Amino acid sequence: MPPTPTTPPPDAVIPERHPQAPAPGTRLGSHYEHCFGCGPQHPGGLRIDAVAGEGLDVTAELTVRDVHQGGPGLAHGGLLTTAMDETLGTLNWLLHAPAVTGRLETDFLSPVPVDSVLHLRAWITGVHGRKIYSAAEARIGGPDGPVAVRAQALFVQVKLEHFTTHGRPEDIEKVLDDPDLMKRARAFEVNP
Repeated sequence: MPPTPTTPPPDAVIPERHPQAPAPGTRLGSHYEHCFGCGPQHPGGLRIDAVAGEGLDVTAELTVRDVHQGGPGLAHGGLLTTAMDETLGTLNWLLHAPAVTGRLETDFLSPVPVDSVLHLRAWITGVHGRKIYSAAEARIGGPDGPVAVRAQALFVQVKLEHFTTHGRPEDIEKVLDDPDLMKRARAFEVNP
């Protein structure tokens, strides 16, 4: 079977964790308070709070709430895809590389009922130039529970200007005025 766009090419490398990456066990927090995936200020958001793992991996939890429904009493598939995307995106903190989703492939293995706690884990599978390849899984009820969702992704490294050029001006201004968010963003400036 030929490789998919989310499969690292044969000459991809497993990178080193950046020396200034958050220490294992560190909560990564939100990159923007109104982000649907990780923002604590988004009323219907997922509020995913990832934790840095020992190597090139992160873990997170998501409690599926009523506002996350698709079918009656079940999580919406698009919402589950968003949870995977958000968790995969936090891997970039370990490389100190701002990046955006280029492609995301999601496989749904079982329905996820409302009130379920999903245990998410994501890991880097390779880097090739500006491309970061990764995979993730979501398990119901605990780290050893049944796998409900799997995903593979391709992220593309970008410069920080990507966000200031394409974002809505009033939101960019709020971030620029927040010293804590600017400190986190500047941490990425060590990587070209």
